[in-house]
Amino acid sequence: MKNVGAAQEEQTTGERSTRNRVARSILDHGPSTTADLAERLGLTQAAVRRHLDHLVAENIVEPREQRVYGARTRGRPAKAFALTDCGRDAFDQAYDQIAADALRWIAQSAGGGETGDAAVTAFARARVAKQADRYRAAVDAAEPAQRTQALARALSEDGYAATTRSASAAAGAREPAGEQLCQHHCPVAHIAEEFPQLCEAEAEVFSHLLGTHVQRLATIAHGDGVCTTYIPRHPHHQQVGSAVRSSTAPDTSTAVNTTTAVNNASASTAGRNPA
Repeated sequence: MKNVGAAQEEQTTGERSTRNRVARSILDHGPSTTADLAERLGLTQAAVRRHLDHLVAENIVEPREQRVYGARTRGRPAKAFALTDCGRDAFDQAYDQIAADALRWIAQSAGGGETGDAAVTAFARARVAKQADRYRAAVDAAEPAQRTQALARALSEDGYAATTRSASAAAGAREPAGEQLCQHHCPVAHIAEEFPQLCEAEAEVFSHLLGTHVQRLATIAHGDGVCTTYIPRHPHHQQVGSAVRSSTAPDTSTAVNTTTAVNNASASTAGRNPA
């Protein structure tokens, strides 16, 4: 049985590698037909179609009608497959580097040190506040006991692959102590390694939306497999312990002050290279 499992895993890994080659070929050469891909990659058209079916199901590629220039031949033109926006994002992009450079510039322009950190915090809070506006309607419409699940569904729609699960209570307790909100994907994980303010601002928004203190137990940015946030069952319940990070609703006056600092610093550095 062990050998069978290993063979299946190897086959799955090989298939994933081939699908990546198919998607990469489309990235390099533009929209391509099954015949184009088969010729480039040395595969049969049947094999290419099988991999394309999986890539379409994963929203990595999409079929399009191929443009025909000049006189058309009989029959329907072959479909060409192109990368979706999701498919392009799956390949290495410079977006993370640009975002990190922008946050460094904000910190430097505000004067660096604690003032710079406060400016980055203000930006992080402003960013997640826009997300909160979209999530609020879903959370407020749910029954109190279902609000964490409603938030998870809203997060999943934004690509965070969020789920919830019960958090175990002390031995003998009839009910779980609360819930854990688990985010299995984080679009800003690489940037949050350097700027934890992004994670902290997100936790503050969760606290504000759910009307209770929340506790961040793990983050992908810190090397954990999942971003995990503990939400107590009762609004006024708080878990005490220095090992657990607590969050409260954001202080908007601080955000306003630090945003002003960024604006003033930006004006003073106009026309100069901040580096």
